[in-house]
Amino acid sequence: MKTTAASHLFVRTIAITTIATAALLLSGCSLLNQVTNTTQRDASGTPTAANSDADVFSIKVGDCLNDATASGAVTTAPIVPCSQPHDSEAYKSIIMADGDFPGDDAVTSQADEGCAAAFPDFVGISYDDSHLNISYYYPTSDSWTNGDREILCTVYDDGVKTTGTLKGAAR
Repeated sequence: MKTTAASHLFVRTIAITTIATAALLLSGCSLLNQVTNTTQRDASGTPTAANSDADVFSIKVGDCLNDATASGAVTTAPIVPCSQPHDSEAYKSIIMADGDFPGDDAVTSQADEGCAAAFPDFVGISYDDSHLNISYYYPTSDSWTNGDREILCTVYDDGVKTTGTLKGAAR
């Protein structure tokens, strides 16, 4: 079989077009997921409807979650309006300094300290005097490489669903 410069150009064009189309389709799936996996919010940003598969990076301070069974690395979280029974509430965002990933121990240490320090301002009493608990979402080494620097503190009443906010609950 004989090849010509024109046939090489044609094959190359087909290869580039195929790669570009595949990249567009893959990014389209990701974009479609972001569009269809959004949480409905009012003008103030408060969720107005439950989203059982919200992207974990869409959680905002003030959001309420049904995340009692969440563990390990998570990519989605169930956000619900705080007027509905829920497991936890996001109350503080801590942005870590840029640089190399500091390691899991350093991240969780900063989360423990930062979330406990912010607790009294939100709940109204010190963490040690409260029967409420804290947890947090935090960067992993993988999410860090994608620019994730946020520790998101949550407060919850162990084994009890809350309706409404725990802001100022003083318990």
